[in-house]
Amino acid sequence: MRVLIMADMEGVSGIVVWEQVNGGAAMYEEGRRLYTEEINAAVRGAKAAGATEIVAVDCHGAGGPWSFNSFIPELLHPDCEWVAHHAWGRYTEMLETGCDAVLLVGMHARAGTPDGVLCHTISTVKWRDLWFNDDLVGEVGVNAALCGHYGAPVLLVTGDEAVCRESRALLGDGLTTVAVKKGLTRYSARQIPPVRARQMIEKGAYDALQNLQAVKPYMPAQPTTIHFTVGNPENLNDFKGRPGLTLTEPYGVVSQGEDWMTAWNQVWHW
Repeated sequence: MRVLIMADMEGVSGIVVWEQVNGGAAMYEEGRRLYTEEINAAVRGAKAAGATEIVAVDCHGAGGPWSFNSFIPELLHPDCEWVAHHAWGRYTEMLETGCDAVLLVGMHARAGTPDGVLCHTISTVKWRDLWFNDDLVGEVGVNAALCGHYGAPVLLVTGDEAVCRESRALLGDGLTTVAVKKGLTRYSARQIPPVRARQMIEKGAYDALQNLQAVKPYMPAQPTTIHFTVGNPENLNDFKGRPGLTLTEPYGVVSQGEDWMTAWNQVWHW
């Protein structure tokens, strides 16, 4: 069984402020340790469930040389390999060659979620509401659509209660979720201590991999329309003149394609 882990930092137990997830910030090294150990928990669970190949992808843009490079290598579980410093959403090698299941670890809720810890969608300043056809999505939706394009199902999502709720609404009740904290505001949470949170993630990964058909691959209907809004008029400059894109009033961008990947590639610059 080949398992892909896609990971982000904001949904990790113990993390509640940007200083823990921004490269070079005072609390970043603490955040990296917490992050890496939750990856290890998912690896242990996947291994116990029978995974023969496990690849973990760092999907967290921490800024500068730390972007997609926040795992602590010497702490990583020896039974996985990992992808570092590769643009978010562009590592597809394992998906192209056959991936049985995807585990999303450390996820956060979409922009504007009142109880979403460090909630945002892609960027805290540029992107706002993001729609795939009629589905309002966050980064879980982006990851799931990427995997679904290659026929791979997302079977596990871990993070705060808000992202677990969001993920089940999008992917269905067959999804296994592990909530390691409950957001009180965007920058505060009632949290499960990391040691117990890791035990929960390990069990969640094991349980999720017992039924590879529990969740269907997420594939937005074709043809696909992607629509999103940006934070201010200046942000529209990044999308002006791109083939396949239409700008709408006041701050909207629309991309249409024969399938999700075509529409997404017209938007995503990496």
